[in-house]
Amino acid sequence: MAQVTQAFLAPGRIRLPAVPPLSLYVHFPWCVRKCPYCDFNSHEWKGEGDFPEDAYLDALRADLESALPLVWGRRIHTVFIGGGTPSLLSAKGLDRLLSDIRALLPVDADAEITLEANPGTFEAEKFRQFREMGVNRLSVGIQSFNDRHLKALGRIHDSAQARRALEVASKVFDNFNMDLMFALPGQTLEECKADVETALSFGSPHLSLYHLTLEPNTYFAKYPPPLPDDDTSADMQDWIHARALEAGFERYEVSAYAKPHHRSKHNLNYWQFGDYLGIGAGAHGKLSFPERILRQIRYKHPTSYIEQALKQEAVQEEHEVSTADLPFEFMLNALRLNEGFPVHRFMERTGLTMNSIEAPLREAEARGLITRDHQHIAPTPLGQRFLNDLQGLFLKE
Repeated sequence: MAQVTQAFLAPGRIRLPAVPPLSLYVHFPWCVRKCPYCDFNSHEWKGEGDFPEDAYLDALRADLESALPLVWGRRIHTVFIGGGTPSLLSAKGLDRLLSDIRALLPVDADAEITLEANPGTFEAEKFRQFREMGVNRLSVGIQSFNDRHLKALGRIHDSAQARRALEVASKVFDNFNMDLMFALPGQTLEECKADVETALSFGSPHLSLYHLTLEPNTYFAKYPPPLPDDDTSADMQDWIHARALEAGFERYEVSAYAKPHHRSKHNLNYWQFGDYLGIGAGAHGKLSFPERILRQIRYKHPTSYIEQALKQEAVQEEHEVSTADLPFEFMLNALRLNEGFPVHRFMERTGLTMNSIEAPLREAEARGLITRDHQHIAPTPLGQRFLNDLQGLFLKE
């Protein structure tokens, strides 16, 4: 209770006119095999038999119950179940999870509920059950349709399984996303084009097209594979943008392409600096209160998380975002959107005035990285190409 009182009543450094929309993120930490490029909190299940589904669901409910006072009365607009490989959950387990969420939180009747799925775990009947339980958006981690590239990426599925998964997804779900990667080890421009053309043939209304990056603390960072040179990867990116536009997609974020009315509502809430409660092993959260914004991180290792959550102590780290850090945290998200953001959103979501960022805005405009007027700020094509430099202007020394 002291934590709740502190969040709501203690003097703060900002004044928010209203709290932003709230989403729920649920993290599932296990996968069949850890991919060499993955820096997410995912753990290969190496125990005997299946992972401890019931114990983890018990922990998720306990975690959610302990967090309720911090979000009391706020509605949930989107739910995202990510991982790891949450499609490893049984139909019974997912039903229990969604039932617990609905019992404890006011979830909008038309809430977007997304489940991440690995093609190597697809069972047509189980996914039909997932749809009947309320999952209305699927995000399928394809990455490539080329068996050589899938092997290099350490994926557990092959091209045939990828195609089969998308056939099931397109029949069961009206709304599904496909994750695809480019600039893969040894990939040519023609191979990249073939992957994208195959993806387009399945009629997904949303595509997430990621440039492979070598993230710290991954196998690929320690043992870098041979990647396409900068010119080739730039050619891939330019071709992808043009082909997606030709196919009727809008590129609305750095790596996100959508048909009309199929943008990811959950991810948009992140990019618009909305709030999200994160439960599950290693889950991050951002919660706004009248005079402060808090960030939380749950215990990362599944065993530790289960133990701590069942004691109502799932949060390992918590801190208030300082006024010095708020501009960068806002811009880190908002400038990923092609359309940028309305000026009033910065003030509403951070509690700061526009004068607090006038100097970096002037520099960004002088360098041709943004366009702005008294109502709206957006990255230019140059700003999108050099997004890290643009975002970095809002870092306080």
